[in-house]
Amino acid sequence: MALRSFNPQTYLEGYSSENDTPIVDSPTQTFSSTLQRTFDIPQNDTYTYRAQGETSLPTAQKAIGGKRVHGLHNWYHTPSGEAVSSPSPHPLPAEIIAYTTLFSPSVSPLKALNAFKASAKSASLQLEISSHLLSRFHNSSTVSGLLPSKKSRNHTNPYLDMWSYACHELEWCGPWPNTVYTKQAHHMLPVLYHHFGCVVPSYAALHVLAKLAQPARPSKENVRPVYDVGSGNGYWTFMLRNLVLPEMKALDVRPVDNGTSEYRIMWVNDTIQKDGLTYLGEHEDGKGAILLLVYPQATGNFTAPVIRKFKGDFIVVAGTQNGNGFTGFQDCVVDEWVEKNLKAFELTLRLPLPSFPGKDEALFVFQRRIGNT
Repeated sequence: MALRSFNPQTYLEGYSSENDTPIVDSPTQTFSSTLQRTFDIPQNDTYTYRAQGETSLPTAQKAIGGKRVHGLHNWYHTPSGEAVSSPSPHPLPAEIIAYTTLFSPSVSPLKALNAFKASAKSASLQLEISSHLLSRFHNSSTVSGLLPSKKSRNHTNPYLDMWSYACHELEWCGPWPNTVYTKQAHHMLPVLYHHFGCVVPSYAALHVLAKLAQPARPSKENVRPVYDVGSGNGYWTFMLRNLVLPEMKALDVRPVDNGTSEYRIMWVNDTIQKDGLTYLGEHEDGKGAILLLVYPQATGNFTAPVIRKFKGDFIVVAGTQNGNGFTGFQDCVVDEWVEKNLKAFELTLRLPLPSFPGKDEALFVFQRRIGNT
């Protein structure tokens, strides 16, 4: 059951990254104590978090305190799972900072990726990771200004701060090719899934969605609505609704979820409790809208029917980009599936997202080809 005492808007308006984010090795501002204070969780909490395994808040905190015990920080390994000896099996603090800085609201994504690689030392984890991320980056979009430019910005995103803490705490500086073979996940992850969601929306990702939603004639047309199908606890919807971009019109974001999965925190209170196919069928199959799929499940035949039914011009997917079968499809990455099975659409953007330890996430944008209605 969701904690009902939590008010997302009040929390966001009073949020302080210094006070509301855990601090590595702090005896008082720990992972568990921060969540207890933020979400009014009792000290004797016994809630079981289920997502890619089971855990509790006390168990997660104990695992955090264990540091590298039992291979809990073994993110950089061989295909068989053995820790590598070269480069180092654990990143330097400077490498972690360099990675998390990629998702600052003030950067230009491609320039930041290039700088990430340029600052890497030879034979380092950072070099391997930056090369991997750059190899996966793709941008052929004709939408002007789709990605944000380099500019000083303030953007409040509690999940991004929590993710940054996790990177430092768990010694993670980004995915590399062997991440596809990672089988383990830290106890922290199910807790974060329940409280914030399955993947972190970066400022760049939110900017992309906002830009795609803008009409060709702003003074005469409404924005394209964003159908957040499989919205879960609604964090992406919440962040999109709170995105303030003076040069763009306010967004119309509609969370749609059948309520199959349980979340301890809900960020919106107006989720439309329907399955995606039903909702699309009631709204002209999404014509004139944007379809947003955040971490679509790879099982249960969810992703393909929804994508096939959609009649709008833009499909945006936030999920895995390394073929581990965790989101979208079990046997291929979503862009591979679209290229093979949905000829009316083409990939126009693949952008790295903040990835949790052991994950390799990206934002995919598919645009309907001209002449394919």
